[in-house]
Amino acid sequence: MNKYNVVGVMSGTSMDGLDIAHVTLQQNEQGKWDFTFNASITVPYEEKWRLRLSKLRHQNSLVFYKTDRFYGQYIGECIQKFLEDYNLEADLVSSHGHTVFHQPENNISVQIGDGNSIYATTGIPTVTNFRALDVILGGEGAPLVGLADQHMFGEFDMCLNLGGFANISCSSKQVAFDVTPCNIILNRIAREFDQEFDQDGAIAESGSIDYDLLSELNDIAYYTYEHPKSLGREWISSDFWPIVRSYDTPKEDKMKTLVDHIAVQVCNSIEELSDGDASSKRIYVTGGGAFNTALINHIQSHTDAEVIVPTAQIVEFKEALAFALLGVLRVNNQVNVLSSHTGSKKDSVSGSLYGDFSKLI
Repeated sequence: MNKYNVVGVMSGTSMDGLDIAHVTLQQNEQGKWDFTFNASITVPYEEKWRLRLSKLRHQNSLVFYKTDRFYGQYIGECIQKFLEDYNLEADLVSSHGHTVFHQPENNISVQIGDGNSIYATTGIPTVTNFRALDVILGGEGAPLVGLADQHMFGEFDMCLNLGGFANISCSSKQVAFDVTPCNIILNRIAREFDQEFDQDGAIAESGSIDYDLLSELNDIAYYTYEHPKSLGREWISSDFWPIVRSYDTPKEDKMKTLVDHIAVQVCNSIEELSDGDASSKRIYVTGGGAFNTALINHIQSHTDAEVIVPTAQIVEFKEALAFALLGVLRVNNQVNVLSSHTGSKKDSVSGSLYGDFSKLI
């Protein structure tokens, strides 16, 4: 087969909800993959799931195991309803899962969303668990979307995703890495205003930059590390958030300072990948942060590169699309994780398979 109808599923660290996209993927004569979105939705997490997911890293092994199973069943049920609502069928489900632990230095990156449960619920062959093999091979296990960026968005110099964390990929240099925390920290401040997120960056626009806080954040050691590199919630708790908490700064000023900090680090990365001259570069920006007008304005003010924000569907569902492709590559036993992106010992064919794949090969 060179044409697949795939349900790609993504749950990001910002815990906005479950992104589900039904896409048709077809390999073209150049060996790249063309895509068509057929339908897409975000299923917002009810408060019980938001609490379960956020607290799971502190629970015992039995609770963890049960949650993995129940969450897989929940994903399966959401997929079933989605397909029924849009009258669609799928050859494959490819689910990233939800990250609970990300400690590549300890050979650990764990995403829940049991593939057996997804397959048993939907009856559709399922691929999950994309990060584990790369981490065992000494890699970061993240970010993984860079290979999909090469296949589907290679006409751009770089792809920047402003999700829970900001990550960037550059096809010409065969590089991808996590840049800085993004929506995961902005949403924390937004909740202090009883908002889930900062709509259009309005809170940030009402504040002023605290340059002492900005300077200390920009001096965090992670930003001096060579890539490949990646970030997790654990790092935010240990290295990032204590700095923010230590400043008695009005919360709207903290929001604006964090927005500028993200923009500075993103643009530092763009400059590095442009060898110091970004003026001719085109940056393709997706993820929830692409809707944050203040953040986009700050990024544009710090770089000479052209910042391109595509349609809302691609902005919201590009990562679900990317994992759909990674699943197809896994089914075909083709490399879907690049060592140049993650720092592992070698490229790998990653992902666990559940169900009967005989009709897909």
